[in-house]
Amino acid sequence: MRINVLQHASDEGPGSIQDWAHSKGHQMYIYHPDQFGHLPTADETDMLVVLGGPMSPNDDLPWIKQERVLIKELLNNHTPIFGACFGAQQIAKTLGYLVTKGPAKEVGWAPVYRKSDVIPGLPEQLTALHWHEETFEIPDGADLLFSSDNLKNQGFVLNHQVVGLQFHFEPKEDNVREMVVNDSAYIQGSVLNQTAEEILARQVPAENKNVMFQILDYISENQ
Repeated sequence: MRINVLQHASDEGPGSIQDWAHSKGHQMYIYHPDQFGHLPTADETDMLVVLGGPMSPNDDLPWIKQERVLIKELLNNHTPIFGACFGAQQIAKTLGYLVTKGPAKEVGWAPVYRKSDVIPGLPEQLTALHWHEETFEIPDGADLLFSSDNLKNQGFVLNHQVVGLQFHFEPKEDNVREMVVNDSAYIQGSVLNQTAEEILARQVPAENKNVMFQILDYISENQ
């Protein structure tokens, strides 16, 4: 399987998603459309991963619109898609749903609660890394997958092949350090009231990688 990854920030890479791809013997190609303006074609994509970034789907940038053209084609082809943060918002906007400012800016570690059993075996509660202030509408026909104390729409599953999460399960320890040291200014104003030092001091829960693997197994096995 060829997994094409759209990465939008140098400090927000695929993390444990890459571990999953390697463990399955898949090939991963990482694209930086904001920097190089190049995207894969639908024909050469067996799975698409759309990562986070500081931009908004509402920004009037050509590459953001071009990403949605690709996402739409892959949705029509029933190709597995996983989106994190900006990536989840891009999926929702491609489907015609709003992306807006959320009720609160969330940056740091906080619990998320499972709201659907559509993906078997997910824990009822997990601690995830949040790094966002926008939110998406849940598409019609999708299952609400996760919520947090501050934001209802934290994740969705659509047609057993598409998962969008507003938060991050994919970062490993080094990835968290990379995000914090490079983007610590963004922490200001978060409702979670955590400092950079407090975010760094928290170990990444081992179950986050397991859940990331479960989600990717689920969407890839249902293609």
